[in-house]
Amino acid sequence: MKPSVSGDAKDKLVGTWKLVSASSTTSTGERSETPYGLNPVGFLTYTEDGRITAMISHGGRKVLSSGGGDLEEQAEAFKTFFGYGGRYTVSGDKVTHHVEISSIQNYVGRDLVRNVKFQGDRITLATLPTPVNGKTQIFELIWERLRVGS
Repeated sequence: MKPSVSGDAKDKLVGTWKLVSASSTTSTGERSETPYGLNPVGFLTYTEDGRITAMISHGGRKVLSSGGGDLEEQAEAFKTFFGYGGRYTVSGDKVTHHVEISSIQNYVGRDLVRNVKFQGDRITLATLPTPVNGKTQIFELIWERLRVGS
């Protein structure tokens, strides 16, 4: 599939972005400023040829014990890190991530649609309403462009 992106929006997206903040809001208005724990870390890369790579690590992750940890530690490590990659397309104020590989296998083959807002060296990506743990939520992530050498 050849990426179909509009030039201007694509040009604004191309590069590597670092997570600044993340929040979520439920359909009932319940807001969380820590959906990925305190001080999460994330990187998002959009390439000129239409590729996307996204990684988010919850803040406060624990180091695994020697030998790679027991099953409980491994499960916690899995629950606190999310990554995926694939292609992306842009249409208007939406970017769609076409997932080809993911730490959560259920995402492979899915399209993740994000509303995108550009604000100087920052972008805000907001999910469509998404069911998570029995509640419908919108996640909003703010990313800042990394400059060469950062």
